[in-house]
Amino acid sequence: MKIKNTKSLCPECGRPVDAEVYDEGGKVYIKKTCSVHGEFINTYWNDVETYDRVRDYEPSITSVENPSVDDISTCPSNCGLCSKHETSTVLGLIDVTNRCNLKCPVCFANAAASGRLFEPTQDEIRQMLKNLRSLKPHPTPAVQYAGGEPTVRKDIVELVKMAKDEGFTHVQIATNGLKLAMKENLAKELKDAGLNTVYLAFDGVTPEPYINNRGRDLLPYKLDAIENCRKAGLGIVLVPTLIKGVNDHQVGDIIKFAFDHNENIYGVNFQPVSFAGRTPSDQVEKQRITIPDFIQIIEDQTDGDVKTTDFYPPSSVEPIAKFIGALEGGEPTVTLNCHQHCGIATYVFREKTEGSGKDKLIPINDFIDVDGLFKKLDELAEKLKKGGFGRKQRVLASATKAIPKLIYSDKTPKNLDVKRIILNVFTKRSYSALGDFSKDAMLISCMHFMDPFNFDEDRVKKCVIHYATPDGRIIPFCTYNSMYRENVEEKFSTAFKGSKN
Repeated sequence: MKIKNTKSLCPECGRPVDAEVYDEGGKVYIKKTCSVHGEFINTYWNDVETYDRVRDYEPSITSVENPSVDDISTCPSNCGLCSKHETSTVLGLIDVTNRCNLKCPVCFANAAASGRLFEPTQDEIRQMLKNLRSLKPHPTPAVQYAGGEPTVRKDIVELVKMAKDEGFTHVQIATNGLKLAMKENLAKELKDAGLNTVYLAFDGVTPEPYINNRGRDLLPYKLDAIENCRKAGLGIVLVPTLIKGVNDHQVGDIIKFAFDHNENIYGVNFQPVSFAGRTPSDQVEKQRITIPDFIQIIEDQTDGDVKTTDFYPPSSVEPIAKFIGALEGGEPTVTLNCHQHCGIATYVFREKTEGSGKDKLIPINDFIDVDGLFKKLDELAEKLKKGGFGRKQRVLASATKAIPKLIYSDKTPKNLDVKRIILNVFTKRSYSALGDFSKDAMLISCMHFMDPFNFDEDRVKKCVIHYATPDGRIIPFCTYNSMYRENVEEKFSTAFKGSKN
């Protein structure tokens, strides 16, 4: 049965083509035909019931008021952002180099394969930072330096400080961790410069996934990097690249590892392999892991502690942003209004159990009526928008009474004052208040980035993770890696020394 029409890409030539998303036999597929290369049918989501449940959390639209390029052609042929785009940039990415100290078989960036050096100058990077911060009505709040491997740049500490100087609330780097492991002081230097988070590639708890995904056993380096960051007080999110038959059997073990090191690890963001860049295209269906596959793996490997229904798309938390924005007297400055089929997440707590040999994992909606909370916040936000004398104080008083009723006190994790923490998040509305919540929980999430096989224009228009490029454009993540990366890097690169290119 047809679900919708959209635009996709031909996996062979990359040209935009008409596509249809439909369900058949309990699964969701995307089908398109290229006039030159024929028909392609690929898996979109492996479970239509989950697809339909998530579809209910349709995000709002917050287009930028000052797009960087004109809307002059079919999406996504002129990304930059254009007026067709329906979201602001929540996380800006800047590739600071295409050099890398590894050559991973699954690199979506296909780092340095061209034989040319792409490494923007500090002046170019500062301008890209300014471009992200100049978006209206919402300047980009967070930035991530990526690559290649950003820590191979000798000035990476200076670049972190530069991002802070330009006004970014949150700065992170995506790294393989080798430099952090081998240079003990690097973590402290980055922390002192203002780095908030290390986005650490972490594919498993044994050597085998690294040998397959990265070409060598990197686990000892990962452990050293985590320890050095712990000493420096630097937070980490683990980022496993998930491939069926390679490390999907270690999902539960990775979560346990994160909890065992939760002094400075506060999240695991699983990324099913995207078939772009250096990843093998001839095994797409064999190796594809969709979001429903991922959450079923979680349920199976946590013995049912964390169920598939415990997960929500990022767009579900919009009521929180709207309520806080209304408290501040306007619209929210940051809202996760990405497409509801881009990702999924939940917060999980761990309760130590003596003698049983197994700790209990407790997802947040075991003890909070999550949907009820979102509904109540929407109601309170509407009341705030009506204004009037004393309105804010009355709404806060109402929230203080209503929110605790949505918490099941008999099911909350031991030694956790959930009511106090939740109320602090809304009443203090500060980075530290949110930190008080997240330090007791582990964010378990999954972002399923698209490739030419499952590319969907509807998702691209609602992307909130965008690359800034040296020519002033701001390009959605999946479009950049599927269509634009090669041209951008070629335009702004030079030949490596000794290269014949």
